[in-house]
Order: sequence, then structure tokens, then C-alpha cells
Amino acid sequence: MEKYQHTLKKTVRFAGVGLHSGEPVNLTIKAAPSNSGIRFQRSDLGRKAMVPAFMNRVVDTRLATTIGDGEARVSTTEHLLAALAGLGIDNALIEIDGPEVPILDGSAAPFVHILKNCGRARQNARRRMLKVTKEIEFRDGDKVIRVLPYDGFKVSSEIEFDHQVIRRQTYSMEICPERFADEIASARTFGFLEEVRKLQENGLALGGSLDNAIVVDRYGILNSEGLRFPDEFVRHKILDLIGDLALLGHALLGHVIASKTGHGQHFGLMQAIVDNPDCWELVEYDKDSDNGLLERVVTTTKAAGSRILPFLVPGKLTGESCAAI
Repeated sequence: MEKYQHTLKKTVRFAGVGLHSGEPVNLTIKAAPSNSGIRFQRSDLGRKAMVPAFMNRVVDTRLATTIGDGEARVSTTEHLLAALAGLGIDNALIEIDGPEVPILDGSAAPFVHILKNCGRARQNARRRMLKVTKEIEFRDGDKVIRVLPYDGFKVSSEIEFDHQVIRRQTYSMEICPERFADEIASARTFGFLEEVRKLQENGLALGGSLDNAIVVDRYGILNSEGLRFPDEFVRHKILDLIGDLALLGHALLGHVIASKTGHGQHFGLMQAIVDNPDCWELVEYDKDSDNGLLERVVTTTKAAGSRILPFLVPGKLTGESCAAI
């Protein structure tokens, strides 16, 4: 884990369509001050339409993670947030002129490529990290996600689908910028043809195509180029998980283990973290040492939970679909 916070060296821009809206959208990512975190600004709604990328702004998790503040909403945030978190970018202002982050190729790779070329700027402020000290678990039927104490950030995921192309897949890795870019960022979102058709009949997944998603029918994969990895499906689940957990607002020190989970369960784990303040603490690298030692920033995690993590639960947001996940 890095000692200092980072932002972008220069402004970068993206353009594309929203996966569910099908509408064109322009997105600009700018450098931001230390301790400001990741913030979205709906430029089409005015300068005050600001939505912090924080889990108390989560308003929907049914097909993607949507955050909002009043009338300003931004959906399908997970791939972009995963790119920023995976590359160690702590502070950024994201200006967007529509309600949905562009899907691009269905992965985080286009974001990662441009952001890596842009480069990071180190800031003077120290990074604060949420260090898990005791196991925390969230269960939703047979969907289980937990986080264990670990000296780093590690993610393990398991999925299982009754389909010959997917079946049971597992993947586990310690997250660092290099491995994230090489092993996770290019894994694409996926969906089953029958469910995609139902979504489109109901005005959703209107921007979905074989150019931005893996589409599976009962016989196999419809994409002519095939898969980027034999286990691309579970790798994409890890991508989504990293992006969703970025909404904690702090880098996580722990080993996250997920089985059959989606956006709703990721949110459930974050809420479980907040509900168990005796199981974590906020830490930062020792101010007078370069040997990687950590010191506790807040001694009373209960106070930290009420002051730094004022989360709310807008209803049970665990509805998931296999399409466009």
C-alpha cells in the first residue's frame, strides 16, 4: 500500500454510450485536491449537481451500481471506479453530461489505458486505509461475501452458472496496479441472450452490443472474437467488486472472499463493515518512518464510524440479474 495520496497529472476525456440508456455521453476526469476523494459532477444539470462516490449515495444496485444526490444520479459507476482504485488514484473530479458512465468495451481497460498514459501526481497528504481486524460477513441466501484481516488488499471470487461455457470459476489475487491492469481490467461484462432481450423489451440494456459485452446463448458465446481469458466471467466479477468497494471512500486492507455475489451483496458487505465498528480501524503510514509501519489514526472506531462513514441503507438493494452484470 502506498503512503501518499495520488491524483491525475492531467485531464483526460472519454465518450461513448450508456449500456442501459443507449444515449451518448461525454466524461472528463480532472485532478482534484487531497482528501477530496472521487466525485461525480453532472455537468448537464449545473455546477451544484455533485455526487460523491461514497456508499451513502448508493440508490440502486439491480443491474449496476447507481449513486445519487437529489435529482443528480450516475449509474454504471463500477468499471470506472475500479480503474481509479486499481491504479491507486485517490482524488478525482469526474464531469459527466448524462446519467450513465459510458460502457466503452464493457471492461475497465479503456479507462486504465488512458489513465496510465496520463500518469499520477503524488500529493502531500497521507493515505488513510480501512484495516479489517476481525472477520466481517454478509449473507444473502446462497450468496456470501466476507472480509478477513490481511496485510494488503486481496480478492477471491467464485461464481457458478448452469451453463457449459461458464460452470464454476474461481480466481484469487492480491490487488496492485500492475496485476490489476494485466489480469482484471480487460475482463468484460456479460449477459445471457434471453435476459438481454427481456431487458431491452423493458427499455434497458439499449446500448448493449457484442462490442461492449460478452453475450451467451444456450449454445455458447456469440462474440466472434471469443473470450479474452478462459475465466473472463469470474475476473469481471472481481472487477465489479473492486469498483463497488471503492465506495467505502478509503483503500481497504483485508482479504475479500465472495461467492456468487453481485452489486447488492457488495453493498451489503459495506453496510456490514459500518455496522461492526469494532472489526476495523483507520490507519495510515507512520509519519516519521519509511519502513512501511502503520499507526492507528482513530482510536475509537465507533466514533470514526459515525463521523467518517455516515452510511444509510436505502432499502434492501440485493436484486440482481445475470444480464449485464
